[in-house]
Amino acid sequence: MSLTSPLFFAFLAAVVVAFHVSESVAYRRFVLGAANTIFIASYLTDVTQVLPLIAFLALGYVCVSALYLRQSSLVLASGVVAILCCYVFLKRFSFFEGLGQLPFPYLTIGLSYILFRILHIMVDVRSGDLAERIGPLAFFRFTCNFLCFVSGPIQRYQDFSAMDGKAAVQLDSSVVYSAFSRIATGYVKFVIIAATADYAFTFLSPHLLQPAGLPLLKLCAVYAAVASLYTIYLYFNFSGYMDIVIGIGTLLGQTLPENFDKPFSARSFLEFWQRWHMTLSQWFKLYLFNPLLMFLMTWLPSPALTSYLGVLAFFITFGVMGVWHGTTAVFVIYGLLMGAGASINKLWQVACTERLGKKRYRALTGSTAYIYFARGLTVAYFVLALTCLWVPELPQFTYLLARLGVAGVVGTFVLVAAAFGMAALSLDLVRARIRIPLTLSMTQGGEITKNLHLAGKMMAIIAVATLLHKAPDFVYKAF
Repeated sequence: MSLTSPLFFAFLAAVVVAFHVSESVAYRRFVLGAANTIFIASYLTDVTQVLPLIAFLALGYVCVSALYLRQSSLVLASGVVAILCCYVFLKRFSFFEGLGQLPFPYLTIGLSYILFRILHIMVDVRSGDLAERIGPLAFFRFTCNFLCFVSGPIQRYQDFSAMDGKAAVQLDSSVVYSAFSRIATGYVKFVIIAATADYAFTFLSPHLLQPAGLPLLKLCAVYAAVASLYTIYLYFNFSGYMDIVIGIGTLLGQTLPENFDKPFSARSFLEFWQRWHMTLSQWFKLYLFNPLLMFLMTWLPSPALTSYLGVLAFFITFGVMGVWHGTTAVFVIYGLLMGAGASINKLWQVACTERLGKKRYRALTGSTAYIYFARGLTVAYFVLALTCLWVPELPQFTYLLARLGVAGVVGTFVLVAAAFGMAALSLDLVRARIRIPLTLSMTQGGEITKNLHLAGKMMAIIAVATLLHKAPDFVYKAF
């Protein structure tokens, strides 16, 4: 079900109306469960396509139930291995082609995020953080929540359970306006900015992989433009999707976690990952990085090794994250590149603190030149590392690198870093000097301005969607 299709809007309207027909918790849970079922069914052309998903959910529920009966490390480890093996088989990773495949097409959308939710429940039940017994229907509503089914955000069961049909939703004018404004903002990002960037990316990117060679300087310029356009497309597509589902969640009494917090204002690579896809970052930090680092520190309890153990934990964590993103070897490279970025950042911080001391290092990082230099380097590294996502096949990836050579990659990196650092500085200077003379409250309580603002977004969405004749899809659906 495409987010921009008339079918989705009709489905959404029907769910919201049905949800508010009664305040009965049991009734509202039924509506949410039925909405999940209908949403998943919209991706099916044959009933057999859903059988692997049902088997995956059933296995997850059995593993969770076993942990309620016996909260042991052995049961947890057995369950995690069973779930991961099932996930790897169903996702058809290229590394495990020898495992064979099911002899019919089936639904793989949603598997990656369901995996996180099941593992989180299992770990929290084992640790005692989740004492509430989860029934099969509640398990289904949580793991297959249609708002988060395709691309997250990754919600904790404890937070979901507190609202599951129970939250009092008063749809007064302020709540409805807030929800519709958030949804409209999401569609502006999704239909206008992301779609336009994708349009330009689709036009330019074939030039990079054509046999006829471009001069090196022109090749670097095209590569910088293509990589930047993909990053713009990815961010506005994904964050727009989050705005839409968070706005819809408001109408259904669900407060979904935020997933982005101005990531391109980050002053370091580590800070970038605290602002980008935040629920994924927090999940990996909580359930993989922290336990792994604790294990390594217990195994090698020397304070002098702590930073280096952190580097190892970064590589392993981002490596797993890279494999989760895709099914080919290039995604392993993507994870290692992200791990390298985080490790270099961490080692830089440690080295500067040791050499300069905390006070002087803090003063250095607060200087204007350092801030925009660091922001440029951070974005440039991320932009080029994302190449793995739009050139996911290893032969094409290595061909592109061979065409660029070391000089081409370094030249493109410098070009993107300089362009973004200068653009960020210029934008911040302009913002600091602009004073808006009118506020919303100065015009009839802001109602006219607010409605004009919302209507303007809607008209722009319709105009651009008509002009491009291209319905975008969620970028993370394929992951």
